[in-house]
Amino acid sequence: MNNSAYARIILKRNIPHTHIPKRPKSTSTTTTTTTPIPPPTPTPKTIPGPSWLWLEPFSTPFRAYGRAQQRRPYVTQFFSTLIIYLLGDLSAQRISPSYISTTTNIVSEHNNTMESSIEYEGKQHYDPSRTMRALLIGGISSIPSYRWFIWLGESFNYNSKLLSLTTKVLVNQIVFTPIFNSYFFGMQSALTGASGTEVVERIRHTVPVSWMNSCKIWPAVTAFSFTFVPVQFRSIFAGVIAIGWQTYLSLLNQRAAKAEAGEGDNRIPMNHTNGTCATV
Repeated sequence: MNNSAYARIILKRNIPHTHIPKRPKSTSTTTTTTTPIPPPTPTPKTIPGPSWLWLEPFSTPFRAYGRAQQRRPYVTQFFSTLIIYLLGDLSAQRISPSYISTTTNIVSEHNNTMESSIEYEGKQHYDPSRTMRALLIGGISSIPSYRWFIWLGESFNYNSKLLSLTTKVLVNQIVFTPIFNSYFFGMQSALTGASGTEVVERIRHTVPVSWMNSCKIWPAVTAFSFTFVPVQFRSIFAGVIAIGWQTYLSLLNQRAAKAEAGEGDNRIPMNHTNGTCATV
């Protein structure tokens, strides 16, 4: 036996075997208790400040209108104008409805001549021809009015915002408003079969009054529109105001028609029904 093997045997006998005790397994099971999470406290619904999130349901239709206005501006403007004039006429007819008129032929015993007298019955009714006239007038003026305000927005832009805004408002009131009101009342009269002289009289009786009243509202609307309203939303913004304005114009036109009929005008602006002959 060699010396290295003999040395290994001696070392194994001298080094005691160290026994490492095993850790006993724990028989106790730890139970973890879970604390229930309380439900979240509902936050009160309040109107937020600058975010205006509460306007989201109302802003969706306006955004759709803005996209349509950008894609097809003329088509959108045309149908928007028809809706505005329709609502304005329906509102005006509800406030000041038409009356059924009758013409009574009277034979005079003195000179055997036939005389006619106009009588208005108290029965109110809806006049569809009145609505059709309003739609025709609005459809014709929709695109020129739209082009006017596009041009006005691109013009008179000076370094001073106040000067630009004041110029736009003055030009709109001095140039556009008298022309548009003359067109509106003149067409209303012409579409009922009036003569050229009667059309001029209707314009003379209605345009100055309507222009003075327009100065009470439209300068502020125009200034607000050019200052705060984006280009694609200016038409719908002015359209909401125009519903009430068209109602006023229709009422003014109806009153002028009745006044002209009361001054001896034998033209019947509404439904015409022949009466019976009477002898006096």
